[in-house]
Amino acid sequence: MADADILRRLAVMELVQNWAIWRDAGDWDRFATCWHEEGRMMATWCQAPAAEFIAASKAGFARGVSILHFLGGISVELAGARAIAQTKMTISQRARVDGVLVDVVCTGRFYDFIEERDGRWGIVLRQPIYEKDRMDPVEPGVHLRLDPELLARFPEGYRHLAYLQTRIGYQVKPDMPGLTGPKVEALYAAGRRWLAGEPHGWEG
Repeated sequence: MADADILRRLAVMELVQNWAIWRDAGDWDRFATCWHEEGRMMATWCQAPAAEFIAASKAGFARGVSILHFLGGISVELAGARAIAQTKMTISQRARVDGVLVDVVCTGRFYDFIEERDGRWGIVLRQPIYEKDRMDPVEPGVHLRLDPELLARFPEGYRHLAYLQTRIGYQVKPDMPGLTGPKVEALYAAGRRWLAGEPHGWEG
């Protein structure tokens, strides 16, 4: 692999890592530099342009909403000035559900459409892929009874995360991509279009 390609891959990896560090630390000015102007975030609780997502995250952070991210391995596909980055991650959210303080941990991948413009790599679109999750009371031995009808409204990959977010007042998107199925296959197809130099066409 040429040195130039290695440096470009490292730049993409650093971008993905900065996103998680700066967002979770509430470093909003630097967090904004992770995105291109038309960047868009597709989270369970917010599908919006990057500027709106940053504003909503900032407001939630000020209210004490606890959403944290932990990153694992990163796979980068490069095609000229474009990249698709897939990053193993967990989303951890703590909140009270029906009076019980719980932690939800959701495992999945960030699927990022990234482009280099004027020497700067930025995210054009971030679509998480939700693979599995669980909910646990923070205090051992506390019993929590979930509403089975509400839980069943959401896909297996993020149903506990969606349950928590719904209970604290968010409108949660009910059809995000999971580990398998038509939705994630359509996302992969959008990634291939992006790397081929075409509009990705992903609407979520």
